[in-house]
Amino acid sequence: MTASLLRYYLLDVFTATPLAGNPLAVFLASEGLDGARMQAIANELNLAETVFVGRRQGDNDFPIRIFTPSRELPFAGHPTIGTAHLLAAQGLIDTAEPLTLRAPVGPMEVRFEGELARFSAAVPAEVGASSLGRSAAASLLGLAPEAIVDDPIQASCGLPFHLVPLDSEASLSKVMPDIGQWLQHISPSGVEQVYLYVANGEALATRTFIRAFAGLKEDPATGSAAAALAGYLGTRTRRGGGSWRIRQGVDMGRPSEIQVRARREGDQVWVEVGGAAVLVGEGAFYPQG
Repeated sequence: MTASLLRYYLLDVFTATPLAGNPLAVFLASEGLDGARMQAIANELNLAETVFVGRRQGDNDFPIRIFTPSRELPFAGHPTIGTAHLLAAQGLIDTAEPLTLRAPVGPMEVRFEGELARFSAAVPAEVGASSLGRSAAASLLGLAPEAIVDDPIQASCGLPFHLVPLDSEASLSKVMPDIGQWLQHISPSGVEQVYLYVANGEALATRTFIRAFAGLKEDPATGSAAAALAGYLGTRTRRGGGSWRIRQGVDMGRPSEIQVRARREGDQVWVEVGGAAVLVGEGAFYPQG
């Protein structure tokens, strides 16, 4: 591995338009790299996430590891969707058959539907109380108290988020999180991800904020948060599930679209996340002797 260039691909995910959506780097040949080297490379690239694909386990079956610039994640949505699209574009899989991507959270089955890749979350949705109350949420986000239309909750399909419902897209656009309030109300929970949403039937407008190193950053498209939100909404529907179309990244100039489905099976809600992706570039790291 160290004797040759370490190549990677750049994709924009949850969009079919280059230079929109959420950027992603994928290394298709990561054998021989340990976790520390993967983390250092992800930090060097400084994208929301970087994926390292391991040795094929069988037909349409690959292990993956996902890193932000500061930590490894058990699961993330846009890396799963982007990796699936890249494997298909490189002719490494049969898109007529399910693809299995094995992340630390567990195996995820991916199916292709036209221009979309759609994965099933490895674990059912978990929903619980958030450490963030309405008043604290308003202070954190720089909004009037009435802009928070219900109690925030915490939900996860492998990666937890605080979910905060807002009254309008106008309020969503005004959000300016305060790091001091974040450290007081979010950090003690150990869940350093906040997902804001405005619901209009099956159409949702969202924004994601994440603590990274000493500050806060916004994410243009967050499949793991969309999965958590769909799981939560799925617990509230009478018909045993639902489907939603999510817009994100608009305020960042990187519009994205995420499609989510939820279905109830007994006491559990299972989620699927779908989206497009487009290959936009390639690169390589020089050998490190």
